[in-house]
Amino acid sequence: MQFFLTLAALALSVSSSLAQSIMIGAPAEWTSVQPGESITVRVDRPGFQSSAEEVAVAIGFWPCGSSPCSNVGYLDEVLGNVVYNGPYDPEYHTGQPTSAQYQNFTVTVPSAFQPGQQISLNVAHFTLIGVRTAIAIPGDAVWIYH
Repeated sequence: MQFFLTLAALALSVSSSLAQSIMIGAPAEWTSVQPGESITVRVDRPGFQSSAEEVAVAIGFWPCGSSPCSNVGYLDEVLGNVVYNGPYDPEYHTGQPTSAQYQNFTVTVPSAFQPGQQISLNVAHFTLIGVRTAIAIPGDAVWIYH
């Protein structure tokens, strides 16, 4: 029995400043994948400031239950089932259509989600900013369902 996940993009910025934020550059909106499948999550870093020092990202999947993810008000506060937690070292890639620095991560879509249930793909980003080393933890999310 095959279940399909459909990805729908949502650009949620939980940072007050775009200069230190990240965005999910992939998967693309409406991309279909299956539970248990490996997918590439591209984490973009637009507007990089030289005073920012990258530390890490965490990538997770959170089930929205019987409600659409748009009705779940706390998605910017959870990661869910964490499928990656580690270093973030974005780079410029020559010949790519984006001018942002980014890094690709291969993760596996959890197979435990129920058919018809919307799921949020979440990325949290930890960076140190400035001479006095302020902490910023912006993130982004993409909604998916099967």
